[in-house]
Order: sequence, then C-alpha cells, then structure tokens
Amino acid sequence: MAIEIVMPQLGLTMTEGIVVKWLKKVGDQVKKGDALFEVETDKVTQEVNSLEEGILGEVLVGEGIAVPIGQVIAYLTAPGEKVAAVARGDGATGSPLPMG
Repeated sequence: MAIEIVMPQLGLTMTEGIVVKWLKKVGDQVKKGDALFEVETDKVTQEVNSLEEGILGEVLVGEGIAVPIGQVIAYLTAPGEKVAAVARGDGATGSPLPMG
C-alpha cells in the first residue's frame, strides 16, 4: 500500500514549508532514517528523514515550492506498485507518513 509523504510541521508556529531540494529521486529505494528532502521554514532549513521504507514512487511538489503542513508531497510505494491509482483516489489509500 502506498504511503503518503506529507509536509511535516517542524515548529509550533510553522504553517508551510518550502521544498528546497529532493535528496532521493523517483525510483530510489528509501530506508528508514534516509534523508528524503530539505525543507525551509521561516526559521530554519532542515533535512526530513523517512520513518518508513519503500520506493519513492512519485514526487508531487517540485523544488522551490511552498506548501502547507499536512499536504501530500510524494508517495512511497512497494516494488511494482503503481502510484497513479492512489493519486486519483481509485486505488489503495495511503496512510500519512510522520516525518521528523
């Protein structure tokens, strides 16, 4: 089942973050603890690590884009799993991936 990667809330006052750089590419294997992307807030730029394992199946938000916390920005998938069905809502539903 695909796992949603969402913009994390890195501070109490954070309402949105900017994806500065993706550190993994679509198709890359992701292990627990791997750095996935860098996010910039009004106070800090920080790497965000994965708490789950899978393959980076799709990136929905490009670098330099500001998104609100909780918005889905990418999906982790199992080998051979297709993301399009998940993204359209006609396939399996993912569970939010807490990031930290």
